[in-house]
Amino acid sequence: MKLKVNKDLCIGCGACQAIVDEVFQIEDDGLATVIVDEIPTNLEEDAIDAKEGCPTNAIEEDAIDAEGYTVEE
Repeated sequence: MKLKVNKDLCIGCGACQAIVDEVFQIEDDGLATVIVDEIPTNLEEDAIDAKEGCPTNAIEEDAIDAEGYTVEE
């Protein structure tokens, strides 16, 4: 599972980092970012909770096609 933060929607509230700081952190610009390439299996449930709990729906699944390219949705 891969996630990304849409910086245009993020308000930097820190809810995602509070839920799973092994996956999210707030950067110097005050906005959240994903700090792992692939969500570890043992953190997937917490990462989903963070995604669903984001007040602006800024956390999105990062879809990758068979060739490894990001798929725009």
